[in-house]
Amino acid sequence: MQKKVEMDFSRRDFLRTSSLVGGGMLIGFNFFTACKPEATMPVDLASLDYNDFNAFIKISDEGMVTIFSPNPEIGQGIKTAIPMIIAEELDVPWQHVNVVQGALDTKNYVRQSAGGSRAIRLGWSSFRETGALAKQILINAAAKRWGIDPVHCTAKQGEIINNRGEVLNYGQVVNEAALLEQERTKKEENDKNAIAKRPVLKNPKDFTIIGKAVTNVDVDKIVTGKPLYGIDFVSPGMVYASVLRPPAFGKVLKSFDDEEAKKMSGVIDVIRIGEKTQKIIEGLEIPNVLLTKGVLNKSDKVVVIAKSIWEAMNAKKRIKAVWVDDTPSESTEDHDEILLKLLSGSKFETRRKDGDIQEAFKNADKILERTYESPFLPHNCMEPMNFYADVTDSKVHLVGPTQTPGWAADLVAQLLNRDLKEIELQITRAGGGFGRRLFGDYVLEAAEISDKIRRPVKMISSREDDMLTGTYRPAIKYRFKASIKDGEITGYHIKEAAINGTMHPTIPHFFPAGAIENYQVDVAYYQSNISTGQWRAPHTNFLAFADQNFFDELAEILEKDPVEMRLNMLKRAAKNTDETIKYSAERLKGTIDLVVEKSDYYTTKKGVYKGLAAYYCHNTYVSEVVELTMEGSVPKVKKVYVAVDCGIVVNPLGAKNQIEGGVIDGIGHSMYADFGFKNGVPLNSNFDSYRLIRMKEAPEVETYFVENNFNPSGLGEPSLPPAGAAVGIALKKAIGNRTMKQPLIGHIPANKLTDRQDS
Repeated sequence: MQKKVEMDFSRRDFLRTSSLVGGGMLIGFNFFTACKPEATMPVDLASLDYNDFNAFIKISDEGMVTIFSPNPEIGQGIKTAIPMIIAEELDVPWQHVNVVQGALDTKNYVRQSAGGSRAIRLGWSSFRETGALAKQILINAAAKRWGIDPVHCTAKQGEIINNRGEVLNYGQVVNEAALLEQERTKKEENDKNAIAKRPVLKNPKDFTIIGKAVTNVDVDKIVTGKPLYGIDFVSPGMVYASVLRPPAFGKVLKSFDDEEAKKMSGVIDVIRIGEKTQKIIEGLEIPNVLLTKGVLNKSDKVVVIAKSIWEAMNAKKRIKAVWVDDTPSESTEDHDEILLKLLSGSKFETRRKDGDIQEAFKNADKILERTYESPFLPHNCMEPMNFYADVTDSKVHLVGPTQTPGWAADLVAQLLNRDLKEIELQITRAGGGFGRRLFGDYVLEAAEISDKIRRPVKMISSREDDMLTGTYRPAIKYRFKASIKDGEITGYHIKEAAINGTMHPTIPHFFPAGAIENYQVDVAYYQSNISTGQWRAPHTNFLAFADQNFFDELAEILEKDPVEMRLNMLKRAAKNTDETIKYSAERLKGTIDLVVEKSDYYTTKKGVYKGLAAYYCHNTYVSEVVELTMEGSVPKVKKVYVAVDCGIVVNPLGAKNQIEGGVIDGIGHSMYADFGFKNGVPLNSNFDSYRLIRMKEAPEVETYFVENNFNPSGLGEPSLPPAGAAVGIALKKAIGNRTMKQPLIGHIPANKLTDRQDS
């Protein structure tokens, strides 16, 4: 016989100040097993029978805890880090915690997404309060049983201890705790002015889980190939879909012949989709710039439905489709010309203006002006776009990898004219995101296909589909101009010309804002029909390269040590009281000092060229030193030292993985990655022609953290921008000239490659 208790542990008092957490906590327990004096630790926590749960916590009869991680896991480690934060304040042993990916829950979660390195930063306080409140309620219940004041009780490692030395475990007091919480909730509802007291949070010095290296909770499934990713998901009766999309940007479907495709083995049907998407576009009056950013596609598409994905993909090759021009086709040569004209034009939006740059240029002893250029880039997630959909009269069941489940569900509700409550979306681990899975185009495709055939279906894209018909990092050009007077930088002007949008409004307020008296940032963009979107460390991924290399050249002209020049500028910025400045000069300086020390920056080695870059983005400070050598005419990055200030490090092991991955990604793309278009058609369709960094080219990375007690900030993106920048600076020392166009390999003048190999 079992007794089960269900009570709502409401946290509305915390919602008033939290942007992340909502709803309550339900705790269940088995009456008899909860009263056992001790529980044996099971081998497999996931195999236990867990009772009564809510958005975050549920407890098994054995007293073990399952913690739900609400945000999508795209490889950034939050499925491990978020439960660590909750478990820390709940005060349970980490080895007693089972972690489960939370499904989309618009009632109990806010900002249930992955992007901008913000999950931990925005959820830090709320996740802590979630665990701390649960612990405090359990303490209150134990105190009531003992007939003492809760101040005489403490909780540790899943047990409550009073000042008389008596002990109760959490399971033994869950019943009373639920009743107490019901009373508290009812009282608060009757008194609209009541504000519940916040639970007491731990002092960071008392952390036992946060700050310790914890293995990724999915590592066993990842290395053994167990079902985990969206592409692994299967359902009874499920069929597969392969989508034929326009062969070039600017084209739409006119007609198609599916006779040969339907004759192929395993083919169930060939359908046409797009009508419902068109209604969304017309009904919402979405600006065309959003269409080109991959949110929606204006063209109809042909879909092959088959018993297996391979049969669907093979049959798709037999479709004879007729495509017609909708908008003019574009080529890389067109974009280069357009962006250069924008830089030389006068139609800019000014994002920041300090002092008078024109006056500074007028009075300058010398002016330096340089243009830096970067290409389009695909996202190249290892797991191609895929999603499962099962549309019925009663509900819409969606399963797959997405960075924005709430937005995807909302778009599907609009697409199918359904109540949002009917949309059930399960989030799977994603085999990479990098911004590609922010947009729900592939989710809409799966939903529209299932709605039309009224069967559960899995839509899977091929590698070629992803690279030829995806969204891309937009091509961008920057023009830097600086004035020099009496040996000092007196004016600094940044002009940005980009495809389909401009830099985030906060970026102009990063360094060197506040360090130079006359400083201005102007932006302009060209609206292209090529779909673009956020790409890991949006905008800063290339802006850091241009900015840091330009600073390095300024130091050369001024005959100053580039590190000392930066430090002196940061001293000036530290004295600036302008509240619009978004970074801490002291914290950025701290990372420079640390990386200089750890890399032994000023010690020279024959044939080894060092480049230092320091950058703030996504609320984190990162400085990197690259050691580069020349092997014949080929530059090789051998080692990278990284100093990071991200506040409190929740999981050092996961943090290092993120930093090292960002460094390698940043180096690889800045050195090798190139992508372009000819008449609207991408010039690369797979990795045989699109160059990524190879395993043998990955450098050794040493990571160091600045220790402090600032609230944690993100790590998924900040180490990428300065990596390519440091490579560019080191390469200049190696070959004697500065390369201002990415990828670096391919844009280095051949006669310069061996000029300074032994200097």
